Amino acid sequence: MGRLLVIGCGGVASVAIQKCCQNSDVFNEICIASRTISKCDALKSKLEGKTKTVITTACVDADYTGEIVKLIESFRPDAVLNVALPYQDLAIMDACLETKTDYIDTANYEPENTDDLDWRAIYEKRCNEEGFTAYFDYSWQWAYRERFEKAGICALLGSGFDPGVTSVFSAYALKHYFDEIHSIDILDCNGGDHGYPFATNFNPEINLREVSANGSYWENGRWVETEPMEIKRVYDFPMVGKKDMYLLHHEEIESLAKNITGVKRIRFFMTFGQSYLTHMKCLENVGMLSTSPIMYEGKEIVPIQFLKALLPDPASLGPRTVGKTNIGCIFTGVKDGKEKTIYIYNVCDHQECYKEVESQAISYTTGVPAMIGAALVLSKVWDKKGVFNIEEFDPDPFMDALNKYGLPWVVDENPAKVD
Repeated sequence: MGRLLVIGCGGVASVAIQKCCQNSDVFNEICIASRTISKCDALKSKLEGKTKTVITTACVDADYTGEIVKLIESFRPDAVLNVALPYQDLAIMDACLETKTDYIDTANYEPENTDDLDWRAIYEKRCNEEGFTAYFDYSWQWAYRERFEKAGICALLGSGFDPGVTSVFSAYALKHYFDEIHSIDILDCNGGDHGYPFATNFNPEINLREVSANGSYWENGRWVETEPMEIKRVYDFPMVGKKDMYLLHHEEIESLAKNITGVKRIRFFMTFGQSYLTHMKCLENVGMLSTSPIMYEGKEIVPIQFLKALLPDPASLGPRTVGKTNIGCIFTGVKDGKEKTIYIYNVCDHQECYKEVESQAISYTTGVPAMIGAALVLSKVWDKKGVFNIEEFDPDPFMDALNKYGLPWVVDENPAKVD
């Protein structure tokens, strides 16, 4: 039994916390901390009397390491689960280092104000040094590896769905189905409908920046960069149907290229409807996706943060979203000298998620793996010192927990491939 500090109280955090409370044998005590303590208190009130887990709340600004250190020293958790903004990852990791506390997150670090950085120069420099592109990646967090190892603590990176479950699927496929994996196609399909002309299913700042960035994929030992939405495919997803999907850069490609030895190609595809893409392009063209502050009527505002305030809160989409998600990986490779292809995936129903935890499936499919990763670190089933991506651990206990806590998976040994 252990103590977990959860930083963040948005849609994903709400799911993760509720699932922790279903697992009171591991999570004896939880402290929910956020800049907006009223959200923490509301969730605590909702859960009290329904769980054996003891819940407390705290106010913290996760931009500041000193505040996080004081909270850790006060609550004395066995681990910190970071479900705050990716901009805050390094501040939280610094606090964990200072207090020698295990760390778990769901998304890699990225700097907040990307418009102020010369990404072309960074891209060229990193291509020369490491052969990599994109402004959100693991390099900042991997730089902590030696310090975490010396401190005798663990940092588990990317315990969401993608990254997260898809990375565990990759480790599981290599362990049980292949001698060598040659290609990985990660397919993220949201077949849900929330009824709005335009909304994002998770944090708009993160979602819109991710989609509007250049794409990239790993092939034959190097990165291939594409224009945003340049590569489109159509795939017939089990229990969802045919959907348009587009190649994006995604952070787990970077870690899988490093940790799945011998893989020749890794791609990431996500489905989008035409209405979403049209709205996003219009917003981009008028500057609403910018992260650089502008002056408006004597006040400084950040366009994408103002847009976030206008859009529906992703946490509010649950009661009105219908349909299913299908997220998984198609693997090709060799087993016992013979070529084979398998597809490991999960299908999640938006309305079933709402019935259980009052969330749509996007938050659910990230929040459940966040709880599982925290449980495995807290209980020392996964016990390494340093900074690790999730596919660097034994996948079997994680895969078992997915079935137990609401994300059952399927292995299709005769799937359609992606050309």
